[in-house]
Amino acid sequence: MAAFRLELMGEQEVTEEILSGVVVGTLLRCADATTGVVVLSGSSGRVDVVRARLFASQHVSALALQWFSGEGQVPGICEIPLETFFTATDHLVRLGCRRIVYVGTSKGAEASLLVAARDPRVDAVVAIGPTSVVWGNIGPGRDGISWPERSSWTLAGQPLPFVPTDPNWTPSLIDGLVSYRGLFEHCLKIFPEAVRGAAIPVELTQAEIVLVAGGDDALWPSLAFAEAIMRRRKDAGKSTRLVTAPNAGHRILLPGESTPRSRLHAHGGSDDADASLGREAWDFIRDLL
Repeated sequence: MAAFRLELMGEQEVTEEILSGVVVGTLLRCADATTGVVVLSGSSGRVDVVRARLFASQHVSALALQWFSGEGQVPGICEIPLETFFTATDHLVRLGCRRIVYVGTSKGAEASLLVAARDPRVDAVVAIGPTSVVWGNIGPGRDGISWPERSSWTLAGQPLPFVPTDPNWTPSLIDGLVSYRGLFEHCLKIFPEAVRGAAIPVELTQAEIVLVAGGDDALWPSLAFAEAIMRRRKDAGKSTRLVTAPNAGHRILLPGESTPRSRLHAHGGSDDADASLGREAWDFIRDLL
């Protein structure tokens, strides 16, 4: 573990620590913070230190977690143990954090909602570009194999049910890049039984939930997923906040962020729309803290 000190907000001292071992990532630790935030990126595998620093500026401790592809970890998003995230929560609790918030993007949002449904210590979730169901692996498992398809997640060693993808799907292009939104919409239609079995049980958590979704998301239909989450929560008598904009895409930018677009697949939206939705969402996110 390496560490150095820096100043945020003019007065708040923050220790930035590089963590290795059981918990891997970068911890922005605010002295005397009672709220801890776990920051999960999506399939890029990025350790999102920039976003963690944004949260640390609000006088909370923020852990930018590396949850796959690191030393000793599963190389892809393939049968990732949910215990990985329980251990991250353990770490923040040991630091004195009494309120735990998960902030996840895309596959990280999928993980965040699953963790909240199974760990009562999670007090709030911000799911950015979320899904309402579990999907299959992205990349190889510990065995180095990516296909046949497996679940993205395990719990107590058992794979979670997931919605499979159709290998015969014909991709569509946006500005020369593949848009996978049609694939996910197609699979929701042709695998209805799997969809029911793979639904994330968001009704089980008492955590506050804020969903952030762009209507022009070209990677997957995050707005439709968010609306499905809201319906499931409403049926259970629980409220959920949805922050959305019709012209925003998959890459939602919180204040100060400039995350580059993927060169492999289409995100949809635009820089201005993605940043505008991020600024609107930030107001609600700060309330959670």
